[in-house]
Amino acid sequence: MEIEVLSVSRSKPLGKIHLKEDATIKDVKDKIHQNLNKSLYPDRQAIKLEAKGKTLKDEDSLKTHNIQNGAKLYLKDLGPQISWKNVFLAEYAGPLVVYLWVYQRPWVIYGSQSGIPGNVAMIAAICWCAHYAKRLLETLFVHRFSHGTMPLSNLFRNCAYYWLFTLYVAYHINHPLYTPPNGTWFYVGLAGFTFCELGNLSIHILLKNLRPPGTKVRRVPVPDGNPFSLLFNFVSCPNYTYEFGSWLFFTIMTKCAPAGLFAAAGFYQMAVWAIGKHRNYKKEFPEYPKGRKAILPFIL
Repeated sequence: MEIEVLSVSRSKPLGKIHLKEDATIKDVKDKIHQNLNKSLYPDRQAIKLEAKGKTLKDEDSLKTHNIQNGAKLYLKDLGPQISWKNVFLAEYAGPLVVYLWVYQRPWVIYGSQSGIPGNVAMIAAICWCAHYAKRLLETLFVHRFSHGTMPLSNLFRNCAYYWLFTLYVAYHINHPLYTPPNGTWFYVGLAGFTFCELGNLSIHILLKNLRPPGTKVRRVPVPDGNPFSLLFNFVSCPNYTYEFGSWLFFTIMTKCAPAGLFAAAGFYQMAVWAIGKHRNYKKEFPEYPKGRKAILPFIL
C-alpha cells in the first residue's frame, strides 16, 4: 500500500512510502528513515493520524488504526535523541565526581583554613558515593528501559538537578563549621539509609526479572520471597518509597537542611511518577490489588 507522509508543521508533504498491509508503525518509521530523510532515524520520529493527534505506538499495526492505501500520516521531528541508559549514566556519574571533589579538596571551596572533614562527613561521603555507584551499576546491569530515548535537550536540565544539588549538599556537610548530630541520630540515620538502599536494589532486581529480555511485557508486580519486596503489598512503586527513605535517613544521619530539601524535591517528583504508574496499573490490570497506594503505605 502507498502512504503519504506529511509534516505536522503546516502539513507540508514529505513524500510517499510503500508498505505491506501487515506493516506496523515501526515499519513506517524505518521507511521514512530509509527513503525520505536519512537524518530522521526512527527514535527521532513521532507518527500521528492527525497533525495535532496522539502519537502512535511502534508496535501498533496499520490495520489497528484502519490505515489503508492512499492514507495520510503526520510526522513530527522530536529533535536529536539520547538513549536513556546514557542519560542515567550522565546523571549519576556527576554526583559521584562532584561530591568526591568537594570532600577530597575542601580548600578549593573553603580556602586554606579548611580542615579535614570529620568522621560523620566521611561516612556521609561514603554513603552518597555508594548510592550513586549503585545507580550506575544498576543502569549498566539491571535496568531495562521501556522507552529507548529522550530529547537530548532534556539531558542538561536533568544533569543540572543532580549535579547542583550534590554541590549544595556537599558544601554544607564538608564545611569547616559543620556540626554533626549526636551519636543516636547518626546511627539511626545510617541504619535506615542502609536498609532503604538494600530495599531499593531488591525492588529493581524484582522489576528486571518481571520483564523478559527484549520484550515490553507488563505484569502485576508482587513480592518474590525477598523480605524487602513485601512492600509491594502496600504500594505500587516501593522502589520510590525506598529511594525517598534513603534520603530521609541521610538527612537524619547528617542533620543537613540541604539534604532535606533534596529529599523533599525528590519525593515530590517520585510521587508524581508513582501516582501515574499506579493509575496505569489499575487501568491495565482489572485484578490489580485494590488496597495498594502509590508510594506511601495507607497515605498516598
